[in-house]
Amino acid sequence: MAVDIGTQTEQKTINGADILVEALIRQGADTIFAYPGGASMPLHQALTFRSDKIRTILPRQEQGGGFAAQGYARTTGKVGLCMATSGPGATNLVTCLADAKMDSIPIIAITGQVPQQVIGTDAFQETPICEVSRAITKHHYMITCFEDIPRVVKEAFYVASTGRPGPVLIDFPKNLQLTTRTGEPDYDPAMNLPGYRPPKSKAVNAKQIREVLNAIKASKKPVFYVGGGLVHAEAAEEFTKFAVKTGIPVAMTVMGLGCFPGTHPQSMHMLGMHGTVYANYAVADADLLLAFGVRFDDRVTGKLTEFAKHGKIVHVDVDPSEISKNKHADIGIVANLKEVLQALNAMIEDDDIPDIKPWQAQCQAWKAKYPLAYKDSGDDILQQYAIEEMWRQTRDIDTYVAVGVGQHQMWGAQFYKLDKPRHWMSSSGLGTMGFGLPAAMGAQVAHPDKLCIDIDGDGSFTMNIQELATLYCERLPVKVLLLNNQHLGMVVQWEDRFHAGNRAHTYLGPVDHIEATGQGNGEIREETYPNFVQIARGFGINAKQVRSKKLFPAALKEMLETPGPYVLDVICPYTEHVLPMIPGGKTVKDIIIE
Repeated sequence: MAVDIGTQTEQKTINGADILVEALIRQGADTIFAYPGGASMPLHQALTFRSDKIRTILPRQEQGGGFAAQGYARTTGKVGLCMATSGPGATNLVTCLADAKMDSIPIIAITGQVPQQVIGTDAFQETPICEVSRAITKHHYMITCFEDIPRVVKEAFYVASTGRPGPVLIDFPKNLQLTTRTGEPDYDPAMNLPGYRPPKSKAVNAKQIREVLNAIKASKKPVFYVGGGLVHAEAAEEFTKFAVKTGIPVAMTVMGLGCFPGTHPQSMHMLGMHGTVYANYAVADADLLLAFGVRFDDRVTGKLTEFAKHGKIVHVDVDPSEISKNKHADIGIVANLKEVLQALNAMIEDDDIPDIKPWQAQCQAWKAKYPLAYKDSGDDILQQYAIEEMWRQTRDIDTYVAVGVGQHQMWGAQFYKLDKPRHWMSSSGLGTMGFGLPAAMGAQVAHPDKLCIDIDGDGSFTMNIQELATLYCERLPVKVLLLNNQHLGMVVQWEDRFHAGNRAHTYLGPVDHIEATGQGNGEIREETYPNFVQIARGFGINAKQVRSKKLFPAALKEMLETPGPYVLDVICPYTEHVLPMIPGGKTVKDIIIE
C-alpha cells in the first residue's frame, strides 16, 4: 500500500534522561546542583541540551551541591535540586538528606544507579542508596519502569513541598536513562500516593480558633514560641500582624529567626540553650505558651518536665505527629499555620486582646537587665563584635546570611538581627559543619543581585572549602566572614566548662604547638594555620586577614564593596564562650550568664 509521506508526522526519539530533565522543567525547576559520574552521565548530557531552561551548577563535591540546593530552597521556598552519580557520589549526599529531614527543607536528590541487570552484584560504584536513605528522607524512589519517569518526578515535587516539607530521593538506573522511545510522554500523569495525605486547604475549625482567642484573653503572661514552621508556611506577615495586635512578646527558635522582626520591641529574640536570658525567663514564667510551628526540641526545652510548666500550651503544627509528642498540648491544632493565623486575624476582636501591661513591663525589664553583651577586648576582635559590626554595615541592605556550625552560628543568631523570613540559613537540627559556604552559594544562585554572606568558623569552613572554586567559576559574589580562632570553638567551650579545660583534639594547628595541650596563654600566633588568604587567592578569590579591632570596620567595608566573592579572615581569641548557656538537660534556673 502506498504511503503519503507528506502527511506523516515525524516521531521524535527521546531517552529516559531527556524525559527526566524535561519533567523537572515542567515542575518549575530552573537550577540544579549536579556533580557528574559514570552512572549519571546521560542525565548531564540531557541537561546540556536544556540549558536555556535549567541552569546546572557544578559544585566541587556532592555535599557542597546538596547544601547549595538547601540554600536555594531555604531562601525561596521552592524545591531545591541536587544530583550525583552512584556509589560514593550518592553517599556524599546522605548528610545533606539527613540535614534537610531534620529542618524540614524541600529538596530532591537525584542519583544515578548502576544498570538494573547488575544491581545487587556489588557492581562498580554500586550502593543501595534507597536503603541507606530510608530513614532520612520523607520519601524515596528507585525508578524501575521507563514509563514511570514523569510520574515519579511529579510525585517527588509534590511530596517534598506539601505538608511538612522534606527531602525526596530519586534513584535512576543507567540503563533506563539510556532507554529510548518515540513520541511525547505524558508529563502530567495521575499520581499514585495512596498513603500520603497532607492536610488540605480547608476552612479552619472556628471552634478551635475561638478556644485560642479565649485562652489569650484569659492570660496574664502569654508568650509566643515560634519556629521554622512559620517560615515554611509563608506566614510571617500574618503572624506579625497578629502578634503586634495582641502585644504578646515573641520568642523564636534558631529556625524561626526572621519570622518576626528582630528589631521590634516585642521581640525576645532566640530562646533555648544559647538564647537570651529574657526569652528563657519569659517562657519559664508564662501562663500561656503559644507554640506555632515548633517541635519542642531538646536544645530549646532543656529538661523537658521543667519547660513551660506553669501554664497552658497551644500547639499549632502541620505535622500531627508533633502535637503532644514532647509536651502535652492543652489545645492542639493540626493545620496550615498561615490559614490558622488568617482565621485568628479575622476573628479577633478588641475584647479578645489581653491586658498584659505588667507582663510587658516585666519582659522589658528583663531585656534591660540581661542584654546580649560582650566585654571590652581592647584591640582584639571578638566574634560578637565582628558580627554586630557586620549587621550595622548591612542592616539597610537586603542581605541573606548563612552560617556554619559552632560558636559563630550561635553568635550569628544572637547578634545579627533579622527582620525578614527566609534570609537566614542554619543547619539547626543536625548541626552539620561545612554547611555555611555552600548554603550561601545556593542562596546567591537564587538571588543573583542580593548580598549573600557566610558567617563561618575556621573548622566549619575547612570542611567544604572546595566550594570557593564554584564561587569563582560560576561568578557567585558570596562574601565570607571567617571568624578564625584556630580551634573547634564550641567543643573547646564544653571542654572548659565540663572537662577542666583538657584539650581533646580541638586545636586545629600542628600537634607540637602548646595550644594543643590547652596550656596556651589565649593569644593567637602570628602565623595562623592554614593560610586562608593564600588558599582563597589560589582559587582566584579576593582575600585579606585582619587582626586589629581598629582596622576591622574598614576591612569589612572593603569586603562588602569589592565586586565578586571575598574571604575576610578575622583573627579572634579562642577563649570566648557563647553565653548565655543552659547546660544540656538543665533548666532555666541553671542558666550561665557570665
